This record gives sequence, structure tokens and C-alpha cells, in this order.
Amino acid sequence: MPDLAGVDRRRRLAGLALITLLSAVLFGAVAQTSPWRLLEMRVFDYLSTIARPPRPADGPVIVAIDEPSMMEIGAQWPWPRSLHGQLVTALRAAGARAIALDVIFAEPAADPAQDARLAAALGPDVVLAGDETLIRTPHADQFVRTEPLALLTATGARTGIASVSLDADGVLRHVPAYPDGLARQLIDIAGRPAEIEPGEKLIQTFGPARTYETVSYYQALHPEQFLPEGSFRGRTVIVGLSLQNAPTLDAAAADAFPTSDTLQSGRLVSGAEIQATLFDNLSAGLFITPAGPLLRLLGVVVAAVLAAVLSRGETSWTTGLTVVLVAAGTVVCAGVAMRYGRVFLPPLAPIGAFLLVCGVKAGLDYAAERHRRRQITSAFSQYLAPAVVAKLAANPALLKLGGERRVLTILFCDVRGFTTISEALKDDPEQLTTLINRLLTPLSDIVLESGGTIDKYIGDCIMAFWNAPLDVPDHALRAVEAALAMLEAVDALNESLRAEAIAAGRQPPPTLRIGIGINTGACVVGNMGSTRRFDYSVLGDSVNLASRLEGESKTYGVPLLIGETTAALVGSTIPVLELDRIKVKGRTGLSAVFAVRPEAAPHPTGRSPGSSPSYPAGVSFPP
Repeated sequence: MPDLAGVDRRRRLAGLALITLLSAVLFGAVAQTSPWRLLEMRVFDYLSTIARPPRPADGPVIVAIDEPSMMEIGAQWPWPRSLHGQLVTALRAAGARAIALDVIFAEPAADPAQDARLAAALGPDVVLAGDETLIRTPHADQFVRTEPLALLTATGARTGIASVSLDADGVLRHVPAYPDGLARQLIDIAGRPAEIEPGEKLIQTFGPARTYETVSYYQALHPEQFLPEGSFRGRTVIVGLSLQNAPTLDAAAADAFPTSDTLQSGRLVSGAEIQATLFDNLSAGLFITPAGPLLRLLGVVVAAVLAAVLSRGETSWTTGLTVVLVAAGTVVCAGVAMRYGRVFLPPLAPIGAFLLVCGVKAGLDYAAERHRRRQITSAFSQYLAPAVVAKLAANPALLKLGGERRVLTILFCDVRGFTTISEALKDDPEQLTTLINRLLTPLSDIVLESGGTIDKYIGDCIMAFWNAPLDVPDHALRAVEAALAMLEAVDALNESLRAEAIAAGRQPPPTLRIGIGINTGACVVGNMGSTRRFDYSVLGDSVNLASRLEGESKTYGVPLLIGETTAALVGSTIPVLELDRIKVKGRTGLSAVFAVRPEAAPHPTGRSPGSSPSYPAGVSFPP
């Protein structure tokens, strides 16, 4: 016989594996698209500004061409080039190791003497800014490189490309790939060569605008007058535009760019400070390497597999907590990898794959739960009262499948003389079927309305029990009251059948009689049967005794016999009478049997006031 539970488990695991595979493929592909990469870069912006490394203490000093300098110098920008020559001379005299002028001198000055004076001050310790621009036309894309005047570089000054590349959202995050970039040239001159691995690199920022040590241009012209002694000794200096009040995103500004910090501060960062940041990134190895496609895909696969492992059981409230913890843990791990490994493994795609697997699994579990509830409702609505079915559907845990030991009250009800009735109606099977259905319907309704469970129909016999699957504290009383109501229902049905036959001018049908046996005792209740087909039923000696009592009711000529335990439970409410002690087949000892006296008190939902069970003629009870 096949193991259906094992087959179902394997089917669920196969479905979970398919969901995992599809999630990994989906997010592995989505993670390569440009819109998704921009989302990941926003995550990078936040992670790179949390617990970032400290700025190197020996990093560059910014000489700012700022508003105070313009006021002090009193000349319109651009300033005379001879003034820049004076600055270089002053910085060199103050002990600066390397100097970068983040100002492009691509065209001759109106006064050639100005270029000559600047050239005379330059030397191998100076880097002059150059520019490289991509010009797109309908016909072609062309890179235009702008370099300083040859006169200025003839003295040994180097050219450093100061251009930067912004991402699609206009934020500067990537280290420029120019091998002769301004920051790279400055590192070489400063005697701090750094071996830069090829490939894409991300910029680690150290703070918002004006994070770097900054002095005004006019102060650097006369450091002995305005600055502490040794301010430039052994330092790298970058000269460039750097407004005292960093411009905002809304304001147009020359040589200022949004960085990862701009999302929080709302301020642009000057080009000179950008070059200083690049200098420290490259010289100290603080740049961040984005994970390659294979590592990114591996992260997605690991997240999807982890989701499958964690959600292989039933979905519950702990699943939601696990999802939150894993998502937060993924972000934390990405931050730790950036901080200590200098690698950015974007967490969004792994989190997305994890959420998709868990979400689909939760959806399937919800659908399966709904299906199970419908199954419970469909199966038990034939045997239980609607209110009981509703409780089971709302809380299936109340139904312990597989069997449990409980004290139940069991009822067997059989039609007396059914063989004779069948013989009388052998030529009209439809009438026989209708008759049995009309009899069993009210009897079944009485069982259900009293909170009982119909176990099965055995031809013309009904087997029912109380106190399972839900607790029924007064189960014995309810069973006996239901039995008394069933006897009255049979009398009412006989009257109706007789009246219908007379009105139709036909022979009245045989009078219907029933016999009922009730017993209370410990039983095993649960799903009984095979792995392919089973019923919710009861087993036990108490069940057998209830069946024997129904049969013995013929012997004693009474329609209702109850066992000793049942009589003890209902005796204070319903008058009972011990008839005999009998030996029941399958039992070694004697079992007391009781009948319910005719003056039995009616149940509020059962018999009508003043009514009593119908007994055959000749049956009498002592007072």
C-alpha cells in the first residue's frame, strides 16, 4: 500500500524546490538590470555612511577658493595666473609634499606673462587638472580630452584628469577609471604609490561637505601670517573651488557633486574635496569593491535555499518573525562585509528571493489550510451540528487525527422488523428508500441538534456518539434526551404516514418501531481505516456494549436500554429503572441494564413537556 503521507510530503518538497529555483533565477536576472542596480546603489549610500572608517589623519589639506578669499583678494574670477604661482611657491616653502591645482589652464592667458610666471613656479611636485568629456552626436560618440598648456607642463608638472562619472541618478559613487587621474598622479608624487586592482570601485566617503581640513586661499598665500606653523609640512595639498557654504541640490554650482552623503545632508561636495576623498580611497585602500555577477548570484541562491529550509514546515507567526530577522541580518551582513571586507554584496536581491520563497510558501500554505477547512466542513457537516463544524473549521487543532482515548456516550438505533417491512415493499424499492430516508432524517437531526456526532449508517441502523471531537460535559444526559426525542419522532412520523396513506386512498405502511441502546465508557476515537480511505469513528468495549444493549432491548420489550455508567450519570435528572444483570457476548462479567421510566423529564431542546417515550403494549414498570 503506498505511503500517501510520504507522497504528499515529497510533492510539497518538490514544489518548494521549484519555487526556490524560480526565485533564484528571477532575482538573479532582475539584479542585472539598470533600475535594480540603482536601487542597490541607494542601499550602498546608506550602508557606506554607517560605521564608516575614520578619515586618514595624513590625508590632503584643501585650499579653498571660497567667498572669503574672493573678498580678501578683491579680483574677479578667474584670478591672475601669477597669483596661483605665488600660492604654489608659498605652499612649497611651507613644506607641502605634493600640490594639485584643480583648475584647468587649457587656454593661454590674455597676458602671456601670466602664464610664464605660473610656469616658473611649477615643478614635478605639482599636478594640474585636465578634463575628459564624452560628446554624443547623432553620428558618433567622441571623447574630448582637455589638457593644460604645454608651457605649464614643460617644467615637469603632471596632468591629472579631474573628471568624474555620475551614476544614472546623478550621484557620484564610482572611482574614475582614468590611469592618470588627478588623485592617482598626486599619490605618486606624494611618494605613496598604491597598487590599484583593475575593475569597478566604489567610493568610501568620510562625511558630508567640509569634512576635510580646509583653509582659505588667501590664508595659504601667507601661511606664516594666518595659519599655525607646520600646517602644510609634509602634507598633500589640493587647491580648488570650495564654497564656504556647500551648495544645495537645488542650487546650480560649479565643480560640486552629490555623493552618498548628500542623501542625508542634502549638500553637494566640492570637486577639490572629491579629489581628496579619492586620494584617501586609493592610497589607503579604503575603496569598496562591488561583488561580481557570480558572487551576487551565489548570494541570491543561498538566500532562496535558506528560505526553503526555514519554511519547509507549516507557516505560522514565527515565519513572519523569521523573515524580519533574516532580512535585517542580511543587511547587517552586507554592512559588515563593507566595513571589514571592503566588498559590497547588495542585499536587496537576496532579500527579494528570500521573501518570494517565503511569501509563495505562505500563500500555498494558506490555500492548503483553506482547502483543509473546506474538507473538514464538507466531511463533518454530514455528521456534526453546524456550530460544531464551524468550531472545527476555525480551529482544526481541536480535531486530533490518529486517535485519542476519551470517555464517550455511544448510541445505537435500529429499526425493528426492517426485514418484514422490506418484504412488504419488495415490489416498490423507491417507496422503501423514501420511507427509510424519512425515518433517518429526523433521527439524524435530533442527534446533531443535541451536539452528537453521527459515526455511520449501517443500513437501517444509526451509530452516534457524544463528547468528540469537541467536549460535551453532559454527554450522557444529551444522548438519553436525544434517544427519548427520537422515540417521539418515530411516533410522529407514523401518524404522518398513516394520514398521508388515508388521504391518498392506499394501504397504510407498516408501523415503524426502533430500538435504542446507550452506553458510556472509555473509547478510542479518531480517524480509523486505511491510508486510502478512513472514517472518524470510535472503537472500544464500551461501543460493543452499546450495540449489545440495542439488541437486548428486543428481549426486554422496551425501546430504550442504557448501561450502568450512563444510568449513574443521568439518574439524578431522568428517572431510570434497573431491569436486570445480563451476560453480554464478549464480556466475562454481568452487566446491569436500565430502562428509562415513562415519566422521564423532557429535555429543553428535545421532547415536548409532558410527553413520554412510547413503549409496546404489555410493558409495565413498578412504581
